[in-house]
Amino acid sequence: MPLADHPTVLAIRKKNEAGNLPAAAPILDDAWLRELCLELGADDVGFVPLEHPAIAEQRAEIVATFPATKALVSFVVRMNREPIRNPARSISNVEFHKVGHDVDATGHSIVRALERRGIRALNATMGFPMEVDRERFWVISHKPIAVAAGLGHMGLHRNVIHPRFGSFVLLGTVLVDRPISAGAEPLDFNPCVDCKLCVAACPVGAIAPDGHFDFSACLTHNYRDFLGGFADWVGEVADSRNRKDFERRVPANETLSVWQSLSFGANYKAAYCLAVCPAGEEVLTPFLDRRADFIQEIVRPLQKKVEPVYVIANSDAERHVRKRFPHKRPRRVRSMVRARSIAGFLFAMPRIFQREASEGLAATYHFIFTGSEPREATVDIRDKTIAVRDGLIGAADLTVHADSVGWLKFLTREWGVLRLLLTRRLRLRGRASLLPAFGRCFPS
Repeated sequence: MPLADHPTVLAIRKKNEAGNLPAAAPILDDAWLRELCLELGADDVGFVPLEHPAIAEQRAEIVATFPATKALVSFVVRMNREPIRNPARSISNVEFHKVGHDVDATGHSIVRALERRGIRALNATMGFPMEVDRERFWVISHKPIAVAAGLGHMGLHRNVIHPRFGSFVLLGTVLVDRPISAGAEPLDFNPCVDCKLCVAACPVGAIAPDGHFDFSACLTHNYRDFLGGFADWVGEVADSRNRKDFERRVPANETLSVWQSLSFGANYKAAYCLAVCPAGEEVLTPFLDRRADFIQEIVRPLQKKVEPVYVIANSDAERHVRKRFPHKRPRRVRSMVRARSIAGFLFAMPRIFQREASEGLAATYHFIFTGSEPREATVDIRDKTIAVRDGLIGAADLTVHADSVGWLKFLTREWGVLRLLLTRRLRLRGRASLLPAFGRCFPS
């Protein structure tokens, strides 16, 4: 019997034709969809067509994740402000986790409501779980989608600031298989008021007044209880000779912090940049009316808090803590960024570059990788900036010719530079002294 003539198929078609399950419109009405999202838990929502230029960088990933995608629904769920501001980070993290679950629940409910109307849709996770077996963990990058949808702009602290709720929002995205009748336009102003309070509060100096962002510093401290920090903790367990040696390596409170994160969800160590941010219509007036009180009540307790601050040895962050917050305790740990491929190494370099450590360095490096992952790249470091480009461009001050596997083992400290040189897995041409100078820009 042909499938089209099967009794079950005929019964479903008859039911649909009777109007019990009406076919969805080919184009979704934006007003109807907005109201649906707000009813299901979103505090604000905007829509972005798949072809929007702001999401060009991740369009291929979006289509690979959900090939039917025609448009994106971006939404925010607001957080309560006072818990996020509290110096007791257990209180702030309960708020982060609660609202994070709300974002995922809202996305789930939107997809369920659309599916019931015959509309295919997929909700991406707000944060974790992610695809941790890849170099690029996240499937969807919510921030550029939210900006394109008119839900805010990126502030100095690298978070989306909503025009009404300020920085106290978490983001979600739903992919749908229909165009939406009207997409939002990006805001014509940035809610960030350039107050620099995020600069003042960050314990590791990850946010600079001139807009520079030290990704490595933020990742190492704020995300210590997440992936890289956990892997580092396990490494200390594995490397310890006995219990006494382990307790020498890892303070008891850090082991308890790992247990707590495994039991109740990984905790952010700071996120002070969100806590002190006064931007947003609902948040700004108290700051403007009582600026001195705002700083005394919200900013100062975070600055004065005595706490361990996780830093990479000899990093810009360590220097910042010792100079700016001498009452806080710098705790040296390994870098959480560990390249597992040459592509990952080149991708990570601009993100873990230590610009203060590079002061006085002006050099062009050519990297020629051979073996299992052949690749050529040019790295320019000068004026405390870095540029990484594919191919060999211009004249090199130092050419690094390396076996790709050997280089990755060098980055993970499995092999030393002497071993690479003796086995001819590493050859240098030019000013060899520039190799350790390069290394100082990327402490691990």
